[in-house]
Amino acid sequence: MGELRDIAFREEDCVVKTLHGPELEQSYRLRHQVFAESLRWVSPSSDGKEIDLYDVWGTTIGLIRDDGMILGMARLLPSTGPFMLEHDLAALLPPGHRVRKTSDTAEITRLAVAPGIHDKGLSAKIMLAVLKGVYQWAVENNVRYYYLEVEHRFLRVLRVLGFPCEPLGAPVSLPPAGASSVAALYDMVQFDENNARKRPDFFRWMSTIHTMEGVVLEGRHALACANQDLVEAGTPGG
Repeated sequence: MGELRDIAFREEDCVVKTLHGPELEQSYRLRHQVFAESLRWVSPSSDGKEIDLYDVWGTTIGLIRDDGMILGMARLLPSTGPFMLEHDLAALLPPGHRVRKTSDTAEITRLAVAPGIHDKGLSAKIMLAVLKGVYQWAVENNVRYYYLEVEHRFLRVLRVLGFPCEPLGAPVSLPPAGASSVAALYDMVQFDENNARKRPDFFRWMSTIHTMEGVVLEGRHALACANQDLVEAGTPGG
């Protein structure tokens, strides 16, 4: 995959960007609020931060309001390091499944919205903006496939929203919280093809960004990236 590239673009009164420094530290506190205090998926820590070994090679993106508050986030794990699905969450995989570890594959982890946001409409809007960041990070880093592990009911929400996440096995109740969780694979090219046909306005929004310099960039989608790779490789017709 090579050196990972950061993203940064404006989304209304917020910025979607790769987090570093104090912003990254703030994301660890948000993770603790969600995954330790609220969901109880991990044990609480004395410093109020949720950090693990995967942060050594993972990248975190966040939706940051103009006042500096992180409204939502996701951590992305490149294939150059272990996926959580290979170790901590391997129970979600069906017998014999071989995890893709090619450069076009990454893993979505620690996907969250700030727990203080109780308005369902606003929460859904924040989640979509974070997922747009996940999508644009993949475009920037030539990723086509994402593994993800989520609660079974949230997987249904993602599919309704237009994200073709195919479950890899039956739901499993994972300790310590006992949440019914499932592993899935998300193909971004399939997302492009489905939404370009069925939901063109949504697809246009996902594939258009407003840079920090005020430039509008359109057509930033996985299908265009895949086609460009074919041209650069000298594929017939390219």
